[in-house]
Amino acid sequence: MNQETPAPTGGRPSRYLLKLSGEAFAGGGGLGVDPDIVHKMAREIAAVVREGTQIAVVIGGGNFFRGAELQHRGMDRARSDYMGMLGTVMNCLALQDFLEKEGIDSRVQTAITMGQVAESYIPLRAIRHLEKGRVVIFGAGMGMPYFSTDTTAAQRGLEIHAEALLMGKNGVDGVYDSDPAKNPDAVRFDALDYGEVITRNLKVADSTAVTLCRDNDLPILVFELLTEGNIARAVKGEKIGTLVNGLGRRD
Repeated sequence: MNQETPAPTGGRPSRYLLKLSGEAFAGGGGLGVDPDIVHKMAREIAAVVREGTQIAVVIGGGNFFRGAELQHRGMDRARSDYMGMLGTVMNCLALQDFLEKEGIDSRVQTAITMGQVAESYIPLRAIRHLEKGRVVIFGAGMGMPYFSTDTTAAQRGLEIHAEALLMGKNGVDGVYDSDPAKNPDAVRFDALDYGEVITRNLKVADSTAVTLCRDNDLPILVFELLTEGNIARAVKGEKIGTLVNGLGRRD
């Protein structure tokens, strides 16, 4: 395997943390959940799991609620962040339902206790689910305000010993030197070093998430989520998107 998806150690199956965009669940615009989009994602995740790869998922909640934005309208940041966490759980339950329809057993674990709909987040239990071939979907962010789901994805990825953090983006096929929606001459990077992402303020993930990955040598692959087959391509190590690692290159 190449540098995109590091080879698993100890003979165990490969394991990845997949970060999904909440906005993508709405079909790229508006609010709520588009069942066709979520079903499509579930099919692609299911196909990868059937081939033996272990997948855990963190989903954003931007299709329901964006706490940071409402802070600017006068709402208390902590309270609005908690509301956003609840939005992520709705996305988790939607993905779980469609995974089950694909015949893939799954568990939702949340950082805020809500026993009637999900398990509490317990890292060792999550790992055990993964070892049994189940998809584990982490909801409610970190369970604390001021932390993004990007940071949650990095933290959960490290705690379950993922080989890489796969960041599926909505409408963007990698990391660019400027906004490709505004600049037609924007250049996409094939690979980047963690430090360059932080110093150039490139929009890979928030700086806390990137720093966590840098300090613990967890590669990040940024790719277009809604292109059919991209999740499988990411897991197989094909050259899609932008790879962020300690080398700043793809070997």
